[in-house]
Amino acid sequence: MPADVPAENSYSRLTGKRQQIVTALALLLIPLSLLSLSIGSYKLTTGEILTTLLSGSDDSLINHLLWNIRLPRTVAALLAGAGLALAGAVMQNLLRNPLAAPSTLGVSQGAAFGAACAIILLGTGQTFTTGNEGVLLTSRNATALAAFGGALFSVAVILAIATFRQLAAEAMILAGVAVGAFLSACTMLLQYFASDLQVAATLFWTFGDLGKAGWPENRLMALLLLVTLVAVLAWGWSLTALQWGDDTARSLGVAAGRLRLMGMVLTCLLVSVITAFLGIIAFIGLMAPHLMRPLIGTDQRYLLPASALCGALLLLLADIVSRTVLAPVIIPVGIITSFTGAPLFLVLLLRRRPL
Repeated sequence: MPADVPAENSYSRLTGKRQQIVTALALLLIPLSLLSLSIGSYKLTTGEILTTLLSGSDDSLINHLLWNIRLPRTVAALLAGAGLALAGAVMQNLLRNPLAAPSTLGVSQGAAFGAACAIILLGTGQTFTTGNEGVLLTSRNATALAAFGGALFSVAVILAIATFRQLAAEAMILAGVAVGAFLSACTMLLQYFASDLQVAATLFWTFGDLGKAGWPENRLMALLLLVTLVAVLAWGWSLTALQWGDDTARSLGVAAGRLRLMGMVLTCLLVSVITAFLGIIAFIGLMAPHLMRPLIGTDQRYLLPASALCGALLLLLADIVSRTVLAPVIIPVGIITSFTGAPLFLVLLLRRRPL
């Protein structure tokens, strides 16, 4: 028994460190969110923001600016960043591949193709002008459902190929790249035969833009994020066991095939709805788990919430940059994440041991 004491103390210290990191990430969201709410053509102080949020403001302009414009955008950044990062972390675990993410597996491209079908073929989107060209989703539910169908199709094709050819889970990433490229080509084909207005609408939609989100979109994203987070945390031990291989996981009582199917479908739904409402936002789902894994380790009970919080921080920071770097021009946040995510990921690959 005495020999077990050092090991127990070491595990307790590791658990305490993980909890501290998760807590620190959550606390960092508060000042960054306040910064996000304060910046813009009309500056707001921290006092004005807190007063308006807690008890309202006598200034109708501040009320409208905060509740109808800035707060929905900030909440969308938090929800979308957390959702994409959580989906990426789960996919990397399920497929045992560090390159797995919504964009590399073709899930984002499938969702984009489904949403494009809804906008062009079903007429659920149209352009409108309120100072900047934009796209209005006349039927958000239909667009989200079509996006989910496209994402589910992508995942179904990948799983079918992997099952038919008996591909290892690690090799499924190659099938995802091929399927994603095919669906991207299908989206471009739709745009080629669409009208100019439809092309403009779908092109603007594909830009990852947090300004598209309102309270109805945020509520649905929050619901799906909560359901997904609760589910994957409940599967935390099983997901950790899955890293040791399907045979080992089965010997421990884990239904590896069913867990992989349920996890992929659930994360597919989350990513498809985020993509349907906000467009394609790349690299968040790929980067956040890699940033957290050296600090947290591979225990999914801590890695998954840490990745979600890191994703929320990354996307919120990217949105702040998108609104300040060329102010008053707002750059779509999807462009910022791609510009910063690609070189940052290369740096991680060069500095770390083989993944």
